[in-house]
Parts: sequence; structure tokens; C-alpha cells
Amino acid sequence: MANTLPTPRDRTPTERTRPVIRGALFILGLLTTLAACASENPGARRSPATPSSTAHPYVGMWVTADGRIRQELLPNGRYEEERDGRKRAYTGRYTVTGTHIDYADDLGFTATGDVRDGVLYHEHLVLYRER
Repeated sequence: MANTLPTPRDRTPTERTRPVIRGALFILGLLTTLAACASENPGARRSPATPSSTAHPYVGMWVTADGRIRQELLPNGRYEEERDGRKRAYTGRYTVTGTHIDYADDLGFTATGDVRDGVLYHEHLVLYRER
């Protein structure tokens, strides 16, 4: 009894590459979908969904002496920065280690800050606690 099924060698080059192309297209579609989902709301995947039960002592509004820059550290690990009256000019997440703050904005830029004697030194800015 002869084998009637074609072996891989019996297939044409197109028939041999078709499954590979189909798999590559599937992976490309999956990656495209993941990229689209990630770009719709970049901050959502980085920050906690709910605020922490205890607020960090640095949570609140910090302002430059001239009032042009206002930075609010939110209890959920996010921040919003207003510049020259432009609300939410910069938004992102922050983490605190001791008196050091690491910032990562929603566009991918990073910065650091340190709190010394109740003053926040954020890169080239000096911010004071708004009371």
C-alpha cells in the first residue's frame, strides 16, 4: 500500500513557505494590537489602580517661588505639573526612596528630586510646599 500523502519534499516552494508566512502575519498582528493598546493610555499600565491607604509625607502641592511651576504629588504615585498656567503640562509617575524622588513622565523622560529641609530640589527647580 503506497503512501498517498505528500511529503514536505513533494510540496512546491510556495506550499512550504505558506505556514511560515501565516505565522509571521499572526505575530505581526498581535504585536500591532499590543502596541496600539499600550499607546492609548500609557500611564494606566504603570501606576497603581487605587490610591495607597497611607499618603506619603511628600504628597501635595509644591510650587516655585514665582508660582510659575506647580507640581502636585498624588497619593497614587502619580504627579501632575502645571507650567505658566498650562494644566497637566507634564504628567507621570514617581517613586520615593527616603528623601529622594525618581520621576518618569508619560512620554518616557526621567528626572530626579531630593527633599532637604522641607524644600524639593527637582533637577534645576526649587519648589516649596504649598500650605
